[in-house]
Amino acid sequence: MIGLHTAAEVRAAEEPLLAALPDGALMQRAATGLGAVCLRLLGRPYGAGVVLLVGAGNNGGDALYAGALLAGRGARVTAVLLSPDRAHPGGLAALRRAGGRAVSPDDVGPLLDRADLVLDGIVGIGGTGGLREPAAALVGRAAASPALMVAVDVPSGVDADTGDVLGDAFPATHTVTFGAVKPGLVVGDGRAHAGEVHLVDIGLADHLRPARTHQLTDDDVAARLPVPEAGDDKYSQGVVGIVAGSATYPGAGVLCTGAALRTRPGLVRYAGTAADGVRAAWPEAIVTDGRPSDAGRVQSWVVGPGMGTDDDARSVLAEILATDLPVLVDADALTLLAREPDLVRGRKAPTVLTPHDREFARFGNEVGADRIGAARRLADELGAVVLLKGEATVVADPDGTAFVNATGTPWLATAGTGDVLSGIAGALLATGLPAVEAAAVAAHLHGRAGQLASAGGPLIAGDLVRHLPEAIGRVRGVRPAGLPDSGT
Repeated sequence: MIGLHTAAEVRAAEEPLLAALPDGALMQRAATGLGAVCLRLLGRPYGAGVVLLVGAGNNGGDALYAGALLAGRGARVTAVLLSPDRAHPGGLAALRRAGGRAVSPDDVGPLLDRADLVLDGIVGIGGTGGLREPAAALVGRAAASPALMVAVDVPSGVDADTGDVLGDAFPATHTVTFGAVKPGLVVGDGRAHAGEVHLVDIGLADHLRPARTHQLTDDDVAARLPVPEAGDDKYSQGVVGIVAGSATYPGAGVLCTGAALRTRPGLVRYAGTAADGVRAAWPEAIVTDGRPSDAGRVQSWVVGPGMGTDDDARSVLAEILATDLPVLVDADALTLLAREPDLVRGRKAPTVLTPHDREFARFGNEVGADRIGAARRLADELGAVVLLKGEATVVADPDGTAFVNATGTPWLATAGTGDVLSGIAGALLATGLPAVEAAAVAAHLHGRAGQLASAGGPLIAGDLVRHLPEAIGRVRGVRPAGLPDSGT
């Protein structure tokens, strides 16, 4: 797993290294890694135009030393000093020795318009608020050019811990971060500003506290997906129960049941008033139009998508939450639960809630800028895992463990995709995965299926269901037999 570490955690890990290493050695490690990434991005550095936007402090020093490395390889490097009297003296001297030059913001001229690479060394991980002038104007001009936009550690104007962007910020195509990936690079508006993130090892690993926030990789997900063995049967691989949709609106039941089936549990049971539609779409499911207690034995429940919010729906939700089984609560059931949160408080069995921002707000507080913190607070308050849906889905456990999803596409913002996510997560809960891991794995698979289904264009929720086997195969490093290549 990729550990995500806050600015304070990174600074604490740097302290023993700074005390043990010669003065400037840690900055040299960072700058060397930064320069190496820039060289790789440029391809042929000789003659390339590189502009450094240099603020005060260590972030500017990293940019200056990296600029010196690029100048030594033949690049035409110019540093724009936003605070000339506070520019890092050692870095500035190194740049000039290597043949680079420094100018003031008033002397930029056409440099930014014809640059091949612009390096953002304005502010570091301690920066707060949006960019100020003249930095904001320079960044805006650089963004209008065809240059590669590379941020040092964190794009200036982006909160390193939350990804919050208040005002202007550097829109990086690449971010080179040091020692550990910061949460603000992968969540909130920071994710869009960070571009592709490159991690440079500067020797912090032995000094970082264990991460509380993580990102799963494909390998992590593959390790958590059960593979049938010779002695397995349909009852040994997980039985999931679905309560979703209605006679008038059966779509949610069809999508949720299909996603659960495609995630490959041993058996899917459906109970609800969309029974006819589900039966017609998925003959593989065992379907009843009765109550959950009529469905037969299951090992987890999914309740809520499209089922309504009337008294009957409330009764069904209460019946399911009264069981000792893992339960995923989504959509209409979240609306009901927000009215009666005591239905879930103190529940002993695992519970997963899957709100989007508006559903989250029904529990009494807006999500706000800190999505990870918000998910943690609601999880702690209700004693349930919270999967906060969004461009970067956040999953939080009541104990404070959190995951930020790394997969997906903006094309997933369409009707029915949340029903698919619920079906995936419910199926994984039935296999016995811990609730927080089941939710995080589901978000990862959902995003992978979205990437495959979209291939850069629009998708509908049913496309996700069809691409789920391929997504699972890709995560495991294989392509399911008989499925065409999606081209991605």
